[in-house]
Amino acid sequence: MTALSFKHWLWLGVLLLVAGVLPDAARARERGPRVEVVCPQRPIPFPLDKHTVLAYELHITNFDDVPLALKRIRVFSNTNDAEGLLDLAGQPLYKATEWIGGGEGAQSQKIEPGSRVVVYLWVELPAGHLVPGTLRHQIVFSSTDQGNGQATTQDTTLENFPVEVSRNQVPVLEPPFNGGTWLAGDAAGNDSAHRRTLIAIDGGVYLAQRFAIDWIKVGPNGDSHHDGTDRNENWWGYGEPALAVGDGEVVDIVDGIPENVPRVLPSKVTPDNIAGNHLTLHVSNLYVTYAHLQRGSVKVHVHDQVHRGTVLALLGNSGQATAPHLHLQVTDRPSVLESEGVPFMFETFTYLGLGSSYELDKHLSIPWKRSAAPDGAVLEFPPVKQTRASESHKNFVDAPS
Repeated sequence: MTALSFKHWLWLGVLLLVAGVLPDAARARERGPRVEVVCPQRPIPFPLDKHTVLAYELHITNFDDVPLALKRIRVFSNTNDAEGLLDLAGQPLYKATEWIGGGEGAQSQKIEPGSRVVVYLWVELPAGHLVPGTLRHQIVFSSTDQGNGQATTQDTTLENFPVEVSRNQVPVLEPPFNGGTWLAGDAAGNDSAHRRTLIAIDGGVYLAQRFAIDWIKVGPNGDSHHDGTDRNENWWGYGEPALAVGDGEVVDIVDGIPENVPRVLPSKVTPDNIAGNHLTLHVSNLYVTYAHLQRGSVKVHVHDQVHRGTVLALLGNSGQATAPHLHLQVTDRPSVLESEGVPFMFETFTYLGLGSSYELDKHLSIPWKRSAAPDGAVLEFPPVKQTRASESHKNFVDAPS
């Protein structure tokens, strides 16, 4: 046998071997479920009362040719953690999951081939538990095989999917108003509407409102308004000064958008007018956006340097809003939509209970220190401490004395 014919038969043998193995390997599932799992934003640990919370998302795409049911997600703090930090299954897992595009998948609770779900995870660390450097996940799926005319269900598990925990510091902000009693609408909570506002725009998917808050002022009658809801002026917060939450630079201003009649949305909401009249402040390495302001009320200019407590504008009812309130969000980029929301906290406030059960003359009164604002809570803030700007800063706008 010549060298050439030997090589020919050698390669033919290899090809036959591969051809005999690949079909069975393609059907085998020893390597776990055929899915892609992505965590687009590393969780930043933040304090919520006496807990430390890790809030993040897992995007799961089904690359199999059969529907997959998401059965269970377990979260562990490290390789030696047998008990785990979170165990989601059944209805709690279903409530934490969003089916992109809805459709039959959301009804059947299965991930159809080629479809994606987003699971919103909210991990509260036990008191005294060290913040882990990495979280690992055990994700269980089930699929139904219709082979031989009989339906058989089998589970497949993705073991130890890792998510690195961010070490970024959580900023401590001054309140965006001069004290008083306010409802923290859609604030820090896994079921908050802001928490679930994923937006696909310009080829990317973003969650700028991940930790945003809709601040609604509570007046001396224990309600958000007086004498009916059909006039902006009847809402206690309307016209309240919006204050700088820290020292920084004004980097974006949009003004001139008409204000809404309360309880009536504008006829057409677009990415350009969704925030209404708004401005963005660059504080340290983050960006704070104030949205739904009064038209013509902005009192600063782009590139102005401001101190905490500076009056920036007046609270209004513009953009995608049905009542006067201040939408406040902190993001990693200077964009209302194309950015990722990051957590923030306040030095001190008093927790008065949930807005759904709040009574003016009968409520809780618990001091909270260095905490994020909880979703749906009524909070009382002390007056903002005023400071003066350094004269060395160009275009510096002082806080009022």
